[in-house]
Amino acid sequence: MSGAEISEAEAANELMRLAKAVAKHNRLYHAEDSPEISDADYDALIRRNAELEAQFPHLVREDSPSKQVGAEIDHSPLSKVTHEQRLYSLDNGFSDEDIAEFLARIRRYLNLDDSETVTLTAEDKVDGLSLSIRYEGGTLVQAATRGDGQVGEDVTANARTISDIPQELPKGAPETFEVRGEVYMSKAAFAALNARQAEADEKIYANPRNAAAGSLRQIDAEITRSRALSFLAHGWGVASAVPGETQFDVMRAIESWGFPVSEHLKRFEALEPMLDHYRAIERQRADMAYDIDGVVYKVDRLDWQARLGFVAKAPRWALAHKFPAERAETTLEAIDIQVGRTGKLTPVGRLVPVTVGGVVVSNVTLHNRDEIERLGVRPGDRIVVQRAGDVIPQVVENLTRDAKRDPYIFPDHCPRCQSEAIAEEGEVDVRCTGGLICPAQRVQRLIHFVGRTAMDIDGLGEKSIREFFDLGWLESPADIFRLREKREALLAREGWQEKSVDNLLAAIEAKRQPDAARLLFGLGIRQIGAVTARDLLKGLGDIRRLPGKAAEIQAYREDNPRGDEESAGKFNARMAEAVKRILEVRTDGIGTAAGYALADFFHEEHNRAVWNDLIGAEPGQGVVDPPLYVVETTESPVSGKTVVFTGKLETMSRDEAKAQAERLGAKAAGSVSAKTDLLVAGPGAGSKLKKAAELGIEVIDEAGWAEIVAAAE
Repeated sequence: MSGAEISEAEAANELMRLAKAVAKHNRLYHAEDSPEISDADYDALIRRNAELEAQFPHLVREDSPSKQVGAEIDHSPLSKVTHEQRLYSLDNGFSDEDIAEFLARIRRYLNLDDSETVTLTAEDKVDGLSLSIRYEGGTLVQAATRGDGQVGEDVTANARTISDIPQELPKGAPETFEVRGEVYMSKAAFAALNARQAEADEKIYANPRNAAAGSLRQIDAEITRSRALSFLAHGWGVASAVPGETQFDVMRAIESWGFPVSEHLKRFEALEPMLDHYRAIERQRADMAYDIDGVVYKVDRLDWQARLGFVAKAPRWALAHKFPAERAETTLEAIDIQVGRTGKLTPVGRLVPVTVGGVVVSNVTLHNRDEIERLGVRPGDRIVVQRAGDVIPQVVENLTRDAKRDPYIFPDHCPRCQSEAIAEEGEVDVRCTGGLICPAQRVQRLIHFVGRTAMDIDGLGEKSIREFFDLGWLESPADIFRLREKREALLAREGWQEKSVDNLLAAIEAKRQPDAARLLFGLGIRQIGAVTARDLLKGLGDIRRLPGKAAEIQAYREDNPRGDEESAGKFNARMAEAVKRILEVRTDGIGTAAGYALADFFHEEHNRAVWNDLIGAEPGQGVVDPPLYVVETTESPVSGKTVVFTGKLETMSRDEAKAQAERLGAKAAGSVSAKTDLLVAGPGAGSKLKKAAELGIEVIDEAGWAEIVAAAE
C-alpha cells in the first residue's frame, strides 16, 4: 500500500509495526550479532518508515526508527561505557537521485546559492563493528563499541591487541581525542579462523562481520589477539582540539598518527565524479581484502558540519550510498510457522542451501501472510533470494508461481496451543488469541519481563525461565516474586547451589520497587515499547492510573462512534486527541494505537487479574510497589516551551532553527495556538504573527533567538 492510498489510522498502525520491527532487528544486528533479515530488507523498512513520516509528520513516534541508533546491549558480560559524545548512525541512499537530493538538501539547509561549491569526501564503507578509541595525554585509555549510540561495551583490553591501533599518539596530538572507525576481519583472516574452528569442532562464523564482532567482545583478550582483527579509522568524537578545518585534513592528520585510513578517501566538488568514484569502488568490491557495503559521503567543511548538525539518529552532513543486493536461485522446501511473544505467527522459509555472495544461507523470513500471498510461494517453488549483508536473505521473485500446485494456506489456528489465530482490522499480522494460555507467548512474555530492557533481573535468564515454567512454578510475572517460597526445592535441583539461589532471590527482591516505565514495558502490552512506556508515565506519574485511563478510552470508543457525515481523517484525528487528553501525554508520539492497545489489554479479565496480582490498585496490594515516575527536565531558557518560527529567516534555514529549538529542549511547532510560548518572527511574517498578537504570545526576531541560543550554549 503506497503512502497516497493509506489512511491516517493505517499509517499510524504501520508506523507502530515498523518501529517495533526495526528495534528488533537493530538489537539482533548490533547487540547480538545474529541478524535475521538482509540489509536490503532492513533498508526497505527504513525507507517505508521515512515515506510515511514524510506524509504524516504528526504521526512520528518517539520510538521511530528515524530517531534510533544501534541497540542497547542486553546480555553482554562486558562492562558498559557511557559515551561522552554520542555515536550516530548514517542515513542511506540507494540511487544516483538519492545522492543528488542529499546535495540539494545540504544547499537548502545552509541557504547556499548556486555559485557556492559544496565539497564532499567519499570513502568505502567497511562492514564491521563500530569502535571509539579515547586518548588522553597521548595514551590510549579506553575503547568502546557503539552499542545504542549512548552506551556501549568496554573493550579496551581487547582493542590493545589490534596492531592497527596505536597505544600512544605522537607528540603534538591533542590532549584528549577519540578516534572512531570500524573493527573488521579480512576475508583471508576469516577463512583461516573458520578453518581452525572447524578443526577444533567449534563454532563456525557466518561471515567476517559476525566473526569480528564476536572476537572483539571476548572476555579473554588473548582470544581477541589470536583472531587477526584490523581497524580502519573514519572519524572522531570528543576532541580537545581538532587538527584541521576539513574532514579530509583531519583524517590525514589521524592517518599521520599511525591509524589506517581508507585508500579510497578522496574529495569531490561535483556530483558526477563522485558517482564515478562510487562505481569504481563497486567494481573492485569482490577483490577487496575486506567486506564493504557502500560508499560514505561527508561534507568536507567542519564549520558546515557544525551548522548542519544531526537529526535524531544521523548527521545531516553524511550519507551512506549502499550497494545493490546480491542474488541467487534456490528451492523453497518448507514453510514453518513460529509464534512470538505477542502471539504473532511468523512464517519462515526453509531453503535448499545456496551460496549468496560467498555465504551459505538456508532460511528466509517470509514476514507475514500478505507477503506469502504477494509472492505466491508454496513449498517446492523455485525462488530468487537476495542479500545485501551477511544475513538471512529475502525472497524477491517466485520463478514457478504459475506452476499447477495448491496454494499455501496460512494457519487460522496457533500451532502451539490451537487457539484461533486472526488478523485484526487494519493489521497484516496474524496473531494467536490464546494470550497467556499459549505456551509460546507465556514463556516469551516472562523472558521479556525479566530482560535487561525491562525489569533487568540478574541471574534469571531464558534457561531458568523455561525450567521454572516447566516445573509449574511460573505462570505469570507475579509468580517470579514468589520464587523465594521455592528456595528449598530449587536447592535440590541439579546445577543450583546455595550461593546462586540466594543471589537470584536477592536480585528478585531488589526489584520489588521497580522503575515504573521498565515494569510497564516488561508486561509486553502491544504498542507499548520502552519509549512509549516512559512517555505515558511522564504524564500520568502513577502507573496505577493506567487501568482507569484504559477504561476511559474504552468507554469513549464505545460512546463516540464515527458519525455518518464524518470523514475517516477527521474521525481518526478526533480519537487521537481524545486519547492524548485522557492519557495526559506530553508528546505527539502517543496516539490511538497505544491508547487502543491499553484499552484492549485491560478489557480482558485475565490481563486485569495479572495486573492486580502484580501491582494492585493501591500501594502494597501487589507483589511489587513501583514508585511515582519523576520526570527530569533540561535546564535552558526555552526548555519545555513550544516555539514557532515564521517569516523569512536570514541567517539560517527553517530546519536549522527548528533543530536548534529541539536541542534546547523546546518543541518546534508549525502553527500558533494557545499552547505556543514563543514566536520567532522574521521579515514577511503574516497570519501567525497576527494570531500571536491576539493571543498575547511573546514575539522576538531572529537576533533575539540567536541570543537565546548563544546564552544556552
